[in-house]
Amino acid sequence: MFTGLIQALGTIRPLGGDSWQITCVSQSSEIVMQDLAYGDSVAVDGVCLTVEEVLKDGFIATASPETLRRTTLGGEQTQQKYVYPERSRRVNLETSLRVGGKVGGHFVMGHVDGVGRMLAAEQTASSWEITFTAPEAIARYIVPKGSIAVNGISLTVAAYEPELSQFAVAVIPLTYAETNLSYLSSGSLVNLEGDILGKYVEKFLVPGNQRPDAADEITPTFLAEHGYL
Repeated sequence: MFTGLIQALGTIRPLGGDSWQITCVSQSSEIVMQDLAYGDSVAVDGVCLTVEEVLKDGFIATASPETLRRTTLGGEQTQQKYVYPERSRRVNLETSLRVGGKVGGHFVMGHVDGVGRMLAAEQTASSWEITFTAPEAIARYIVPKGSIAVNGISLTVAAYEPELSQFAVAVIPLTYAETNLSYLSSGSLVNLEGDILGKYVEKFLVPGNQRPDAADEITPTFLAEHGYL
């Protein structure tokens, strides 16, 4: 599990097959590398990968066929389904959350739901306002002021237009500068992960998912009565 607070930037390149080499490139790389070990989990652009070999300034990991299918990694390898822009080859890195660690963002699982696209980024006096598209697989979990992970970054949804399957976020200058958002351009593809809390709520609300003997069914009315809406 991760928090969506990026610790460092890296680069990624295929080694053949399903293997990838991730190299740390930012000045904060020691945060990722200081005690990195075989078997550790690292979120690479929001994709949870397992360290199979530790290098001097990075590590090697394998991406499963399911991971390649659901994320931008698949396009980078095949150059068929998704095309990962050259300018965006820098990836966000975050090591897994430790027991007792601070949760500054939100709970990010590293299980990407799908690939979206950046439409536009506009700089304002105090932030960057960035708009993305989202596939249906994740759009149903997007709510205004809710959380979403974009390339592994924990962001708050500022606005959502369901009819266009678009959402916008406001990004502070620090986050923009210290993540690969600053390397993206209009049309760049990004990994998206919906808030795990929304997925559990959906599971309880969808007909057929509830226990037949449940004393209190979880419905929109139930949630409203208990302060969730």
